[in-house]
Amino acid sequence: MTNISLSTVVSGSGPAIVLAHGAGGGIDANFGSLIPLLRERHTVIGSDYPADDTPLDLDALADALVDAAVDSGADDFTLIGYSLGSAVAIRAATRYPERVRALILAAGFARADHRARATAELWQRTIAAGDAGSFARVILLAGFSAEFTNALDPQQITDMIDQATTDIPGGVVAQAALVAAADVTADLPALSVPTLVIAATEDLLVDPANSRDLAARIPGAEYTEIPAGHVLMLEHPDAWHTTILDFLTRHELDLPATATR
Repeated sequence: MTNISLSTVVSGSGPAIVLAHGAGGGIDANFGSLIPLLRERHTVIGSDYPADDTPLDLDALADALVDAAVDSGADDFTLIGYSLGSAVAIRAATRYPERVRALILAAGFARADHRARATAELWQRTIAAGDAGSFARVILLAGFSAEFTNALDPQQITDMIDQATTDIPGGVVAQAALVAAADVTADLPALSVPTLVIAATEDLLVDPANSRDLAARIPGAEYTEIPAGHVLMLEHPDAWHTTILDFLTRHELDLPATATR
């Protein structure tokens, strides 16, 4: 199994929350607006996946994420996974049930469907061809809802494409390959912690049917929707924040583990 090195940042204090980001993203890109709210009552542990094309294995990545949390002083924690990070979070909860207190799974999947696999392959092909402009346009078209994209003015579209063209994060090829390979379908029936599944109803990258499937297969899972595309934290940040904070409060996940068991 490949040794996976993560870059980890810890902030805040209180019961721990571990973040698992999506493919082609990072902790700041996926959770940057949420972290200041979480760290008011939690220790927030965010680990970026390797910034090179080290091959990624789901078990190894889940192990590395848990190891980073434990090395940061967290004996147990809530896991928030976004997109590919949802599969990573599920596998971590399966392999370390004594450490995971709860799961929040946003815009995720148990196994990528045909459209998501085709998009992941397109990411790999455009990057391999050195066509950063096409990669940026794929991100724009798949990452945001049609309503959100069409409401932007032409200069905003140009700026978003320019930024995505010049700021392609490292490790995208390996992460896209893991999107195609990951399959946590068999893990779902064994999950027994409080779980919230968040669907992005206008998601063009990971069809919301995948979130409905997760909620149906995970025993006792809660299900909710945010009317947004895949990058829901940019389209509807207030709903993203409120949905997560409400779940943590209702399940007393902002209290020490000894107070809730």
